[in-house]
Amino acid sequence: MKFLDQVKVYIRSGNGGGGAVSFRREKYIEYGGPDGGDGGKGGDVWIEAVEGLNTLIDYRYQQHFKAETGGHGMGRNRHGAAGADVVLKVPVGTQVLGEDKETILYDLDQPGMRIRLLKGGNGGFGNAYFKGPINQAPKHANPGQEGEERAIWLRLKLIADVGLVGLPNAGKSTFLAAASAAKPKIADYPFTTLAPNLGVVDLSAGERFVLADIPGLIEGASEGAGIGTRFLGHVERTAVLIHLVDGTQEDVGQAWRIVRHELEAYGEELTDKPEILALNKIDALSEEERQAKAAELAQAAGVPVRLVSGFTGENVTELLREAWALVRRRRGEIVVDEDEETVQETPGGWTP
Repeated sequence: MKFLDQVKVYIRSGNGGGGAVSFRREKYIEYGGPDGGDGGKGGDVWIEAVEGLNTLIDYRYQQHFKAETGGHGMGRNRHGAAGADVVLKVPVGTQVLGEDKETILYDLDQPGMRIRLLKGGNGGFGNAYFKGPINQAPKHANPGQEGEERAIWLRLKLIADVGLVGLPNAGKSTFLAAASAAKPKIADYPFTTLAPNLGVVDLSAGERFVLADIPGLIEGASEGAGIGTRFLGHVERTAVLIHLVDGTQEDVGQAWRIVRHELEAYGEELTDKPEILALNKIDALSEEERQAKAAELAQAAGVPVRLVSGFTGENVTELLREAWALVRRRRGEIVVDEDEETVQETPGGWTP
C-alpha cells in the first residue's frame, strides 16, 4: 500500500429541497386549501477518525465529495426526504487544515472522533406553511437553502509512542524489523525508507507500544535537502525518541550533531522529548572499537550511550524496555520520587 500523508480535497454539503405549491382538490370534499409539503434538508459533510487506516491514499483517486440534495416537497403535505450525508473516513491522527495549509481547523487524535465539516442547506417551506386567515390560498413556496462548499487539506501525523530518528542508513529499518513484526524495506544504501513505517512492539502482555520509523535526515533537511523534514510530523506525537547513530562511520559525534540540529530547526518541541541515544551496528565493531565509539559519542552528546545491534538483536530488548518506561513516565503512569529515587505505579495504568 502506498503511503500518502497530505492531500487536498473539495467538499460541498447538499442543497435543501424546494417547498411545493399544491392545493387539495378532491371530489366531494368541500374545503380544499394549500397542501404543499416542505423540502428536505441537504446532506452534511462529516469527517471521522477510524482505526485500521494509516494512510490517506484513498483520497488520491477521489478529491471531490458532495452530499446529496434534499428531496423536494410534494402535494398532500408530503415533505421531501433529507439528503444523504458524506463521511470522510481518515486515520487517527489526521488534522484538517484550511486552504492556506496552515490554519488547523480540527485534530482527530482519538479513535471514533466525528466532526461535521459543512452543514447541509435547510429545506424550503411549502405553500401550506404560509396559509393564514388573510392569505388562505398562498401560491408561493420557498426554495431550499444552498449548501456550503470549501477546499481543505488533510494532513496525517501518525500516532506512535516511540519514534526512531537518525541519518540515512543508520539502521532504523533493521531496528524496527528486529523490534516488531513490521517488514520495512532494508538495503545497504541511503534513503531506503521513503515513507514512515509503523511497528507494534510486543515485549510482554503489559509491555506493548507502537514504534515509528521515519526516513533519514541529512544536513540541510530543514531547508528542503534530501527528503526534507516533512515526515518529522509523524514523530511529533511520540512520547520518546530513539536516536540511532551508525557505529561504523568515521565521526559519530558529527552524525549526532547533524540530526540534533535538524530537530531543533524543525521545532514543535521535538528537542524537549526524552531521547535515548544508541550506537547501532555494534555487531560490525570489535570490543575496543565499541568502547571508543561510545566514548566519542557520549562526549559529543553529553548523555549516556547505549550499544545495540538491530541486525543481531543485541541489547534491543533492554533498549525497548527503557523506552517503554519513559513512555509510561511521560503519560503519568509511573511517578518518580526524586528524593527517594523510587518508582511508584499509578492506579489505573496501561493494560493490554
